[in-house]
Parts: sequence; structure tokens; C-alpha cells
Amino acid sequence: MSATLPPSFWPILLGVLGAVFGSFIATVAIRWPEGRSALGGRSACDGCGRGLAWFELVPVVGFVALRGRCRTCGARIARGHVVTEVLGAGIGLAAGLVAPGWEGVAGAACGWLLLALGAIDLAAFWLPDVLTGALAVVAIGGGLAGVAPALPDRLIGGVAGFGALWMVAAAYRRMRGRIGLGGGDPKLFGAIGLWLGWRALPMVLLVAAFAGVAVVALMAIAGRRPAATDRLPLGTLLAGAAYLCWAV
Repeated sequence: MSATLPPSFWPILLGVLGAVFGSFIATVAIRWPEGRSALGGRSACDGCGRGLAWFELVPVVGFVALRGRCRTCGARIARGHVVTEVLGAGIGLAAGLVAPGWEGVAGAACGWLLLALGAIDLAAFWLPDVLTGALAVVAIGGGLAGVAPALPDRLIGGVAGFGALWMVAAAYRRMRGRIGLGGGDPKLFGAIGLWLGWRALPMVLLVAAFAGVAVVALMAIAGRRPAATDRLPLGTLLAGAAYLCWAV
């Protein structure tokens, strides 16, 4: 199918789908950590509870048209919604540009799963196993379909990614007597290894580490001195680094 379609079709299609998925992911990131169903219930204003009309739910466009506020009560719409929608669209657009065709579709799917994982980890320091497992399944499916890297490299990456962070977590717990790394982080790094292969893991970890240092530096510049007890969402950093390494 991809051979009969112009290359420009894929970034447009995946970009539009990404905005739609981004809107859904933003809702999931809010509802799921609160114990609410991510699928059930009509979308409503967080301020007055009014059900939203269809045109208010159009990704990005609805936010701009409403100027970021509910048209009934004037409550501010969470900026995280439009940011996640833009990121979802950007993931799809980049995938369509980097790999027009079904390889790009697979890359976008992994990117959207990473976006969901990163958003939830940022909001609640939680990486749901069901999403990490879905990322692993999509990654293995890509390997079975012949998408690079080869399946053996992916399988090695899965074991190496999980094993590396699991050992770091175990060593930290043994030396400091407390948990320093969440149990979902090794699973996510293993799923990333299944997607990108073992060769990409050092670069992903390096980019995530640089991003973490940048966040701490920005906190210090803003006048907030980081404390020893402050936590950074490693899953969010790993998710962003993984997609960046794939796209670049």
C-alpha cells in the first residue's frame, strides 16, 4: 500500500491521528492515576462539570478557539491537554517523515505508547504494566515483521535493558537501605530495548541523563534548590529519549 501512496500522505495522516491520540492520552494521564476509568464517562469541564460539545474536543483547535478557558464558567483548561495533543501530533508527523509507510506507523505507535507512559509517570510517578507490555508487544511484532533492528538484537536489548536498571535498583537499595528506582523503570527500559535493540540503549540512557541534569539546572535557575529527597520521573525521561533516538 505504501508504494502507491505519496510520501507526504504518511506524515499528514499520522500527525492528525497523533493529535487525536494525544487528546485521549491527556485524559488517561489525568483519570487513570485517580482511579477513574480512562474510557468511560463523557468529557466535561473540570470546573463546572458541563459536558463538552464535539467542537470543543477537536485537538488543539478547540483549545485555541476557547482561548484556553471553559466557555461556560471561564475555568482555565489544563495546559497539559494541549501540550500532550501537540506532542502526539509531533510524534506522528516525525514518524511519517522519518519512515513513510508501515514502518513509520509502527514507530508512531511506539511513540504514542511512550507518550502515554511518560505523561502518567510525570503526573503520578507510575508506569502501568499494561502500557509497558503493549509497547513490548508492538516492538516484538515489528521485529517479527522484519522491521530493523533484527529480532535477535531486540531480544538482547529487552534482557539488557531490564537487567541493567534492575541491577542498579537492587544495588541502590542494598547500599542505601531504601528504594531509589521504581519497579516500572526497568520494565520500561527493557521494552525500549525490544523496540530499538541493544545497541541503542547506551545512547537512550545518556540522553535521559542529560535531560535530567537539564531539568535540575532549570529548577536551580528558577530559584528552587533541588533537595536530596526530590524525585525525577525517570520513565518520562527514558520515554522522551527513546523516541528522540529513534527519530534521529
